[in-house]
Amino acid sequence: LLVTATIIVGFLSSCENDNAEIARVTATVNDPIEEIKGLETLYSDSGMVKVKVTALSMLKKIRPKAVTELPGGMLIEFFNQNKQVTSRLSAKYAIHYELEHRWEAKNDVEVVNEKGEKLNTEKLIWDERKELLSSDQFVKITTPEEIIMGKGFEANQDFSRYKIFNVTGRITVKQ
Repeated sequence: LLVTATIIVGFLSSCENDNAEIARVTATVNDPIEEIKGLETLYSDSGMVKVKVTALSMLKKIRPKAVTELPGGMLIEFFNQNKQVTSRLSAKYAIHYELEHRWEAKNDVEVVNEKGEKLNTEKLIWDERKELLSSDQFVKITTPEEIIMGKGFEANQDFSRYKIFNVTGRITVKQ
């Protein structure tokens, strides 16, 4: 019995914890694998810059889904073939579902096009493949001539063409 107790005490005193292994075992599903402060990234197609994303911080996660989270807000600028900004999308929070090629912007979302027309909502989806902006939330679009409110909308990503669903109000602006 004394020999067995000595062997057990010997094994226990020789155990050492590997910090990397402890971190791996105790990591939660949502822990980021990459963190960036002061992000500025360009997306291009065939050598042409199409989109610029600027954010205070970025968290890249792979579980349970591959996502890029921008918890401190972001600004997305869309460019035409002449490298001119055609629209800007900003929000206080955004998440990019990478495999789905879909962005979700939340909290004080604003889109402004080159004509100065402005969309305000609390939630917006940008489908990268379809180059489509949409929302099922309350929206307000302000143009030089009018303010239009409704629930839900769709627009192309440069916000030059749009439609509002379930229009709840329309105000003509006199100049």
